Amino acid sequence: MIIANEKVIKNNFTKNVGRSTRDIIQNDILLCLASNIRNIIKKMPYHILQPVEEIRLRVNKPLMLYDNKMGWFVTQEGQFSEDEFCGYMVTQNDINQTLELMSDSSIYAIQEELKNGFITIPGGHRVGITGKVISSNHKISFIKDISGMNIRISKQIIGAADSVMKHIIRGSNGVNNTLIISPPQCGKTTMLRDIARQLSYGIKKPYFQGLKVGIVDERSEIAGCYKGIPQNDVGPRTDVLDACPKACGMVMMIRSMSPSVIITDEIGMEEDIMALKQVLNAGVKIVTSVHGYNRQDVMKRPILGQLLADNIFEKVIVLSKSRGTGTVEEVFNGQSGEAI
Repeated sequence: MIIANEKVIKNNFTKNVGRSTRDIIQNDILLCLASNIRNIIKKMPYHILQPVEEIRLRVNKPLMLYDNKMGWFVTQEGQFSEDEFCGYMVTQNDINQTLELMSDSSIYAIQEELKNGFITIPGGHRVGITGKVISSNHKISFIKDISGMNIRISKQIIGAADSVMKHIIRGSNGVNNTLIISPPQCGKTTMLRDIARQLSYGIKKPYFQGLKVGIVDERSEIAGCYKGIPQNDVGPRTDVLDACPKACGMVMMIRSMSPSVIITDEIGMEEDIMALKQVLNAGVKIVTSVHGYNRQDVMKRPILGQLLADNIFEKVIVLSKSRGTGTVEEVFNGQSGEAI
């Protein structure tokens, strides 16, 4: 009965599972784009749209689409070009119209999000924003005169963490404190999302019972929340603090939601490390990540190097792109430093 109920949850929980990039763009992204941009992308064939990860709008610059390797200029006819002068030139009106659609015609409603330099749209897709920053007392108050937008397409990959779960789980209900080391755009957030999902649902073989998972999602990337509701399937036993600074969010989570494990992304500040130690002192397990190329790279940094030297993590996983995004380059014991 429990498994049957979980199947129902899986079928209704997320908007992004099992969808092609073209489907996501047509049903989520196009609705939020200015009419000129929308009409251009509508002309683009399936094979061109499928690998797209980012749509870039910059005022008085050509429209660009990126996959995980490179970017192309897009012509008025919806074709890729290597010549910037052939690309459709994005106007300020295109940016303004797109922002109006993304905010449901209420810029005021997204002011808090704009302070962080990005907003999240339905489907959990994150849109980075550039423009004139208004600050006070070294804190950002607002971003106005918006001149650039980076629409990052959120795609959930079910099973992305299959190869590492044997290192993360211990027995039927134990979790190893785990650190994922990864350069940018090597799949660490995708892997964290799937780790959360599997820990929350539980695993049939080897048997692992589902646990309470707390996600502190500072940049709204792991769960992809829209108006506080996860757009990605992070599991039925998972609670999410969206757009919350990691340091205070980890402490809030252990005080209010009694998680068995906390998952967060890209630690690095001293306050993050202090909060992480509070989590561990409370008996809660942690799965997190840092930017880096290998163990030696992380060890050179004063704060993170000390974290590894303190033997806090039981398992350390290193990712790369050597055999495609999300390649598991190395797994080693965080306490002995020995490769597994």
